[in-house]
Amino acid sequence: MYVCNCNGLRQRDVALAIEAGAARPRDVFERHQCAPQCAKCVCEMRQMIQEGRDAFALAAE
Repeated sequence: MYVCNCNGLRQRDVALAIEAGAARPRDVFERHQCAPQCAKCVCEMRQMIQEGRDAFALAAE
C-alpha cells in the first residue's frame, strides 16, 4: 500500500527508513532522496514513527 503517492513510497519503504533511524517524516524523505509534494502522507508517516517508538519501548521493558 502506498503511503506517499507523489513519491511512490510504500509502507515497507517508510518502515525500512524508520528501522534505519528516521525520527521525522523529513528523515524518511531524505532516506529515499525525495521531498514532500502535497504533504498528505506526513500524518501517516508520523503515526508509523510513533508506533515504531511505542513498539521499541515495549520491547525494552
